[in-house]
Amino acid sequence: MRDTLVLNASFEPLSTVSMNRAVVLVLQDKAVVEQAHPGLRVRGATVDLPVPRVIRLCRYVRVPFRRQAPWSRRGVLVRDQHRCAYCGRRATTVDHVVPRSHGGGDTWLNTVASCSEDNHRKADRTPEQAAMPLLHQPFVPSPADAMLLGLRAGERSELPEWLRTARTAA
Repeated sequence: MRDTLVLNASFEPLSTVSMNRAVVLVLQDKAVVEQAHPGLRVRGATVDLPVPRVIRLCRYVRVPFRRQAPWSRRGVLVRDQHRCAYCGRRATTVDHVVPRSHGGGDTWLNTVASCSEDNHRKADRTPEQAAMPLLHQPFVPSPADAMLLGLRAGERSELPEWLRTARTAA
């Protein structure tokens, strides 16, 4: 099922919802379609509207302030776009830059996506000890960054340019 990006009335990314939920929000006049999938439509006996890709809520929703996205293994893989931080190949595991046995924890700045071969080769050492430099440094994504990175690559590339560059340039 297609994911639809939900923007607040202020154009701030809030979440993603299923296509069905997005259509319901539009039909209830709680949201408007900002961008639609070209050529795809939802049709019914009394309804004919484009399949929404991005919707914007009509009323502003107050969101509790969250400084950073919660850490998760899936989040690290998504942040690094499933690319190994050591060789650039497809990553399937998460590696701790400073191993847990050396005091490293499960944090955004201490974990990177890794292929299983490099994760095994690095073992219980730091990248310097293993002579395996990182191709990119880990970073802490904002909640909006994490949500936009969570969209599939094809869906991200189809977002409006202003939304893509504002959040995923980190």
